[in-house]
Amino acid sequence: MTDPLIEALRRAVAAAPHDDELRVHLASQLWERGFSDEAVAEASTVLAHSPSDTRARNLLARALGGAPDTAPAFPPPDASTRLPNGIPAPPPAESGFDWSAAETEVRHIARPAFIDGEDAPAFDAHDLQRPTTTLADVGGMSEVKERLNAAFLAPLRNPELRALYGKSLRGGLLMYGPPGCGKTFLARAIAGELGASFISVGISDILDRFIGESEHNIRELFQLARRDAPTVIFLDELDAIGQRRSEARHSGMRGVVVSLLEELDGVSSQNEGVFVLAATNQPWDVDPALRRPGRLDRTVLVLPPDDDARRAIFHHHLARRPVEGIDLVELAAQTEGYSGADIAYVCEVASENALLESARTGTARLIGMDDLRHGIRTTTPSTGPWLEAARNVVRFGEDDGTFTQLRDYLKSVHRL
Repeated sequence: MTDPLIEALRRAVAAAPHDDELRVHLASQLWERGFSDEAVAEASTVLAHSPSDTRARNLLARALGGAPDTAPAFPPPDASTRLPNGIPAPPPAESGFDWSAAETEVRHIARPAFIDGEDAPAFDAHDLQRPTTTLADVGGMSEVKERLNAAFLAPLRNPELRALYGKSLRGGLLMYGPPGCGKTFLARAIAGELGASFISVGISDILDRFIGESEHNIRELFQLARRDAPTVIFLDELDAIGQRRSEARHSGMRGVVVSLLEELDGVSSQNEGVFVLAATNQPWDVDPALRRPGRLDRTVLVLPPDDDARRAIFHHHLARRPVEGIDLVELAAQTEGYSGADIAYVCEVASENALLESARTGTARLIGMDDLRHGIRTTTPSTGPWLEAARNVVRFGEDDGTFTQLRDYLKSVHRL
């Protein structure tokens, strides 16, 4: 009869062949069940690339009839063993197989079969992504790329100079600007440039209805990032997660901001290799403490896409559609001030216009410039209200130098 624990461990080892601890545990379980040849094979695999692994050596010595040179590879199970949520583990089932213990042993490889929603971790390895996008995939936006390189990427690409000048491999960057202008896409591209894992976090991932759980979620997020460093944490809508404590409507939000500050400072552990990127449409609502040195101390203004970027965005959204005679230069010229999301909507309207006409006539036709011009005429740029709000902040708000780029841009477009 097949042993469920052995089969589960074999699947876990197949998923993580370089996890020595997991493979030694499989070998130990095989030995205890009388599969000595297979136990020797697994232990030998570990020793082939980790000759000093004491547990594998001891197990191999026992299997071959020798005396182990240290304590047993695995101590006997402790009756006080607890599950990850702190609840004492239930006794094994009558079949002799403890499913709870098995799930605990392989929880860093695979999700458990069943979870209690309230006890499920807010973040785990399945939230980590590996972006392949780089800044080379971002059309136009040359000024933003230069700023990102100068403020963030250049020091990280030069380890010798970083060591010479004592630059720590950590940091934070705040991207702000109108909605729909590619801040999330840029964050993924930065993670791709660094060859780092990427985890995107929104307000719904952090906030919890129970007191203290939101702070716990923030700690879990940073612990996961440290374990898998280098990791880029992307905090979307930072103004909601890290709003000014003076304006927080209840003390729970203040606790969230304090926990975020503690993790950014690395109070409990080092943040080496953890890069925090944040994005917001309303930087003036972000708690000033989050922008102090050592935290999100560098800022980049992400403006509506420039001419080159608009051409690239139109090309991207039309490349897989049936089109003819598309003049990207004209389209870019007619959409100055449009966000990337606005341009995507223009393409949707143009496609819909061609589809409806094809349905009326019964003959399919290609999408042409007239359809796109119609889409532009019927789409109002969404950046206008944001620019008006930004103008009021720059004119009448307190300026500590954070919004210098924004002030210069508003002057250049005659809004200030």
